[in-house]
Amino acid sequence: MSHQEQTQWNSSGLSPLGRAVLVKPYEPEKKSQLIVMPDSVNERLQMLDTRVIVVAIGPSCWPDEPPRAKVGDKVLISKMAGTMVRGTKDDLIYRAINDRDIFMAIVEEADHVGHN
Repeated sequence: MSHQEQTQWNSSGLSPLGRAVLVKPYEPEKKSQLIVMPDSVNERLQMLDTRVIVVAIGPSCWPDEPPRAKVGDKVLISKMAGTMVRGTKDDLIYRAINDRDIFMAIVEEADHVGHN
């Protein structure tokens, strides 16, 4: 992956070291939402979410197995894995996780209509 492609995904100002992976929580598109949550609550709820997009991968990830993910992949991670970090450049919330915390690729999603 070229430097330009990596920069497209990682605008955080952070670069994972060793076996760390930087991921960004996301929610599948919902067509309607009845309750509006304050940003502070949403930030804390993101730590419970297991759906993330891989933003950057440390240089020592998966030394003894094929890569579990690449930058831009949507994956499932272990609940409460890693630590919440704020991007130093874009001020967005990310999670820094261990490479082994990625356990499944998301290959297809259904449209969600008001489901949690």
